[in-house]
Amino acid sequence: MPLGTWFRAGTSAAALVLGMAGTATAATVPASTPSTAQAAVVTLRYDDSRAAGWESAIAAGVASWNANVSSVRLVEAAPGSAAEIVIVATTGWPQATLGPVRPGRQVRVELGSQAVDQGYNKTRIAAHELGHSLGLPDTKPGPCTQLMSGSSAGTACTNATPNAAERSRVQSTYASAVAALAAVDGRTLVDAP
Repeated sequence: MPLGTWFRAGTSAAALVLGMAGTATAATVPASTPSTAQAAVVTLRYDDSRAAGWESAIAAGVASWNANVSSVRLVEAAPGSAAEIVIVATTGWPQATLGPVRPGRQVRVELGSQAVDQGYNKTRIAAHELGHSLGLPDTKPGPCTQLMSGSSAGTACTNATPNAAERSRVQSTYASAVAALAAVDGRTLVDAP
């Protein structure tokens, strides 16, 4: 086959393939597809089966986080199933593994009665320690408006709601696909005064 004929045949075949590919793509993409894809919500399960006496405080702390961030959702693990956040009641000071925890990995939260015995609010303690699991360090000393100020806000503080900066940090941590690859920090943070 002469070179000119081969070139024309190859060009025609390529045009046909490209034309078909364009048609297939147009047929499979809905006309109402948004220009930006919304990130999936990261679901983290918690197990509070060993946190007797803390159930209502944990439920309130979880509700606070779920109401204030949309990129991560905390849900109670089914009995006997794996959980990313294991919550236990202890007699010491509250403490938690610093996250951010990811699906399939595990951190531990210890809700210590020593803080309650000294007058600290149980719901604030639970929400604060869950904040560590979500990757927030302590911000001591700090005002009551900062959930992560922990015990430095004093025993009169009952705020269990993350402030705008705390919400933003958790929101961006779990909204980023790259952040999903970040390792758990792993340090244990003890919230003693």
